[in-house]
Amino acid sequence: MSDTTPCRLSTAQLELTALTLRRRLVTTSAEAKIPHLGSCLSCVELLVQLYWQELRVDPANPEDPARDRFLLSKGHGAPILFQVLAERGFFPLERLDDFGKAGSVFHEHPPKPGYVPGIEAATGSLGHGLPMALGMALAARIQQQLTRCYALLSDGECNEGSIWEAALLTASQKVHTLTAIIDFNKWQATGRSQEVLALDPLAAKWESFGWHAQEIDGHDFVAIAQALEAARAEQNRPSVIVAHTVKGKGVSFMEDDNNWHYRTPNPEELAAALAELEPI
Repeated sequence: MSDTTPCRLSTAQLELTALTLRRRLVTTSAEAKIPHLGSCLSCVELLVQLYWQELRVDPANPEDPARDRFLLSKGHGAPILFQVLAERGFFPLERLDDFGKAGSVFHEHPPKPGYVPGIEAATGSLGHGLPMALGMALAARIQQQLTRCYALLSDGECNEGSIWEAALLTASQKVHTLTAIIDFNKWQATGRSQEVLALDPLAAKWESFGWHAQEIDGHDFVAIAQALEAARAEQNRPSVIVAHTVKGKGVSFMEDDNNWHYRTPNPEELAAALAELEPI
């Protein structure tokens, strides 16, 4: 039987894990010329909290039917998800040395399910992760499993109609085992999220669709933990966590700069970023 008990780390240990992941992420981005660095840096704490404290998963048995499911609906965040899965033990860290190379399974978006241990679905065409997570949650209900499902969305992704169709169905079916988390870093590919398509008041919109909505600091481990606990306590409606984050978080010259949606660091920028990401 798999051991799906979450890890239990202190806040200091979680912060150190996040720092380690950021260092590896910017290094990989520079060496493999993989973009979407800003979007990856904004969701590090969310992923660390999920994979080390929340999800019932077993890296030694990633296909365990009783596991919780996580879907990276913002598929362009795959570079940080791969780092998280490797650090958590789903596959050796050394495999990431092939990131972006010909024949490698590690690229800008998650590949097909199971092609990399821990990947539940191929994502990247935005708007699909939440509907798939809903399908998995409904399947678990039919099979009378205790599975919980989580989907990490980008704020720009909330422009997609499929997100709101899934939101309506999830609420109508009272799928309380599904939690959506929005990485609300206020940017999307072409500009400010609010200017491209007005999202505010985002939490109120989800509330009006029948969801339990919370707004938090998406870089605060205590706040993330409390929000996830409150989501688990809901028994009659799904939950959404609107996590206010900073694109490029952790590297001063990348923070809130949308150029890092597409840019990768040059050698000087990599050195400067790593200097800022040294453990205290």
